[in-house]
Amino acid sequence: MTATTSTARATGDRTMSDLEYEAWAAEVRRLADERGAVVLAHNYQVPEIQDVAHFTGDSLYLSRVAAETDAREIVFCGVHFMAETAKILSPDKTVLLPDHAAGCSLADSITAEQLREWKAEHPGAVVVSYVNTTAAVKAETDICCTSSNAADVVRSIPADREILFCPDQFLGAHVKRVTGRENISIWAGECHVHAGISPSDVRSQIAAHPGAEILVHPECGCTTSVLDLVSHGDLPADRTRVLSTGGMVEAAAATRAPQVLVATEIGILHQLRALNSGTEFIPMNERASCRYMKMITPAKLLHTLRTGEGAVDVDPQVAARARRAVEAMVAIGEPGRGGE
Repeated sequence: MTATTSTARATGDRTMSDLEYEAWAAEVRRLADERGAVVLAHNYQVPEIQDVAHFTGDSLYLSRVAAETDAREIVFCGVHFMAETAKILSPDKTVLLPDHAAGCSLADSITAEQLREWKAEHPGAVVVSYVNTTAAVKAETDICCTSSNAADVVRSIPADREILFCPDQFLGAHVKRVTGRENISIWAGECHVHAGISPSDVRSQIAAHPGAEILVHPECGCTTSVLDLVSHGDLPADRTRVLSTGGMVEAAAATRAPQVLVATEIGILHQLRALNSGTEFIPMNERASCRYMKMITPAKLLHTLRTGEGAVDVDPQVAARARRAVEAMVAIGEPGRGGE
């Protein structure tokens, strides 16, 4: 994942005309320069926002950009926990979120209180939390993980230590499968968008596109089904990969396949199509759209840049504890380009 600009992007997925986009984008850039702000956009944002952003990528990558940039302000086009993570890693910078109602069903599937109660039931267990969690949950966590390094994080924990993995049940099941670790308790949380990509979607799309490569996000409800098909020889292993969003970006840029089926939130398709115009990228489920991600509209981004409204704050004590969990993850090994 690298910095992206509108000149590097396909325009076919935008809802604005080229003239409308250029006028809006010019004003966004002017205001960002005026404020000393950097605009960050998650892979699932609407195409216009992906195209105008200084950087586009997954949440952890963007939070690292926020920590390293000299910009005075971070305008985070994503959901609330992502802006919180940026603030945790950049406590002295102003982090703006264009719509504070942009939440996350996965992050909301466990609260700090629920995690404390779960920990009390399993004294001595190591808590591993996905980065797609609130600051308060991260503060109750021993080690964070991403979808690309979750297995390595789990492998780093002594074999005799029980692990509490939260909040995503599908990522947890995937990690348990690839590590062979039995002493993992998994929280029954999920991303409603990824959970909605079903085994029946996989079967119908594979039947319709039998020669396609397949990219599946480990949060998907269909991941187990896909891997079962691979293990039984019904899907070719060399054409089927379970990847984070960052991994999908890398795979899309490198592939020469005529068609690729993509099982994740459909916002990423805009980026994949721009990276590789020679391949047709097809959603495994065309309805897999996150309404929270789409709450950050071009108009709201412009309003934030004009007014400076939407600051995200994290209690300093909570932030300090949450930062330790993120740093513990980084100490095990760099998460790479696949933050989630």
